[in-house]
Amino acid sequence: MSERAGNVVSAATVKALQEIDAASARAEEKAAFLLRLRASGIRDLDLLRALEKVPREMFVPHRLVDLARRDLALPIGCGQTLTEPSLVARMIEALALTRQHRVLEIGTGSGYATAILAEIAGEVVSIERFQTLAIAARLRLQRLGKTNATVIFADGLAMPAEAGPFDRILVHGSLDEVPPRLVDLLGEHGRLVMARPERGQPWRQTLIEVHAGQGLVAAELCACRLQALLPGTARVL
Repeated sequence: MSERAGNVVSAATVKALQEIDAASARAEEKAAFLLRLRASGIRDLDLLRALEKVPREMFVPHRLVDLARRDLALPIGCGQTLTEPSLVARMIEALALTRQHRVLEIGTGSGYATAILAEIAGEVVSIERFQTLAIAARLRLQRLGKTNATVIFADGLAMPAEAGPFDRILVHGSLDEVPPRLVDLLGEHGRLVMARPERGQPWRQTLIEVHAGQGLVAAELCACRLQALLPGTARVL
């Protein structure tokens, strides 16, 4: 074997070892990510499998990809934020999803939660008021093959009654009260999860779970911090 051929083999071996090391590091990072979520109280096995399968790094800006597996909220453009994974998981776990459920998501954002919902539920309709975010999220979901998730550029607080019923509604934002229009979209025994500011202390929020049926029953889940949900669609972006 010539010296040149030996050098080529050596370079190829080094590259292969580097790829193995990188893959091992990614696997360790993913395992640590899931362990942190378990430690935060997430127990739903279907949800944990979905969190393992959906690559959060695909949904963050490239410059922040190293932070994707950290339990941090990250900026995603249009002045919006990708919620920290532990809170996303808590919100989705509260929905108690099954494959038979039809889900309405208000506030697509990057599409990360949409992808997780699509792993568990039968159908997901996601509404985003920023067209730029809606287009980008739609492309990411297509790349992941999520054919049961639809992203629509629209006002999530103005959904027509004929769009329903939905078994579950997830609102990525804070609202002073549960909107009657959203309640009307819930099917029998439906469930809605959203954030609500505390009365007299609007800077403090609580994640609530609302059950439809004989009247509305709201249960407080945990403290949270989400952006206020605005009506209408963005005139730009």
